[in-house]
Amino acid sequence: MSTTGPRGTRVPLGDHDVDERFDDHGEVDPDDRLDPLGDPSDGGDGGDDDRDDVDTERRHRRRNRRVLVAALVLLLVPVLAVGGYLGYLNHVVTNNVRQETLLPQTGPTGDDGQAVSQPAGNGTNYLIIGNDAGPGREGARSDVMVIAHVPDDHSAVTLIHFPRDLWVPIPGHKDAKLNAAYAYGGAPLLVQTMQNLLGIDVDHVAMIGFEGFKAMTDAVGGVDVNVAEASTETVGSTTYDFREGTMHMDGDMALAFVRQRKQLSQGDISRGQRQLAFIKGLMLKTLSPSTLANPVTLSGFLDAATSNLTVDDKLDVGTMRSEAFALRGLRGNDIRFITAPFSGFGTSADGQSIDVVDDAKMDALGAAIRDDALDTYR
Repeated sequence: MSTTGPRGTRVPLGDHDVDERFDDHGEVDPDDRLDPLGDPSDGGDGGDDDRDDVDTERRHRRRNRRVLVAALVLLLVPVLAVGGYLGYLNHVVTNNVRQETLLPQTGPTGDDGQAVSQPAGNGTNYLIIGNDAGPGREGARSDVMVIAHVPDDHSAVTLIHFPRDLWVPIPGHKDAKLNAAYAYGGAPLLVQTMQNLLGIDVDHVAMIGFEGFKAMTDAVGGVDVNVAEASTETVGSTTYDFREGTMHMDGDMALAFVRQRKQLSQGDISRGQRQLAFIKGLMLKTLSPSTLANPVTLSGFLDAATSNLTVDDKLDVGTMRSEAFALRGLRGNDIRFITAPFSGFGTSADGQSIDVVDDAKMDALGAAIRDDALDTYR
């Protein structure tokens, strides 16, 4: 089909008429204004042959422009869709995460009461607190206390488990078990206690209830966890048989795994090692392509994680997002476990079973964290 109008020549294009000389507003494109005398640079005489050549060249140019525009549209649609999805995820995280004052007002101090200076560019320390508490967290138990150190180059993560029965000085109180600091003064006092113990700054705090661990595990379709010590655990009418080696666990099984203590060879120490193994498995599953590239899985995980998450008021969504992105290349060998050093088991003056801190090794651990040199700590 082809027609001729008063303002230009229509060129057949399938069943649609396209005016090659008019722009989207019905105006003549400046590039397509034809000189009735021809183009002097072409040596033309204004005849029909020259005009036909010019028309053909310009039609090709206009068609190429349309192809380019179409390609840009096809590219932009998925980009905009992804942008909208990321905007949705950002909305979920922003709405779910609670922020509280979890950090103390002061940094670490030594035995002499003087501030311990911190080198610049020495990585980031996160304190992860897991508990069974509800909304009112004062006086609740802190059953998981892990410092995650991320070096300045984001090449690895070191997870340091602190047994709850470590016998330590607690600011403003007498010596007590480490988790008593949380019971006495919530996260700020626990942070202050651990800062003084190690001589380091804790940069951020994340608190999550044990039910949050369960929900996150189910959201990613279960987690592969290395079981170092075999055991059985009965919860209600279900008995779990934990066998040595790698086991795939759903949320209920993982929760039983990280809670078990009395049946394990070293009690709270063994439980802490289990908690680290679980955290590693969850981190690797979360940062894997099967999670990050699956919108449904990623959305479910973020909703589960952030619905049970409280962070300090300095840890915003942008920081969390950039940190996760920087760690996306982590592999299993990039995640290291450490148990805070203790010299053995003992009994306090008031009859409590305690873990005795190895002061010299604890000082060495603190120095390695402070200097961003945990790869040298043994």
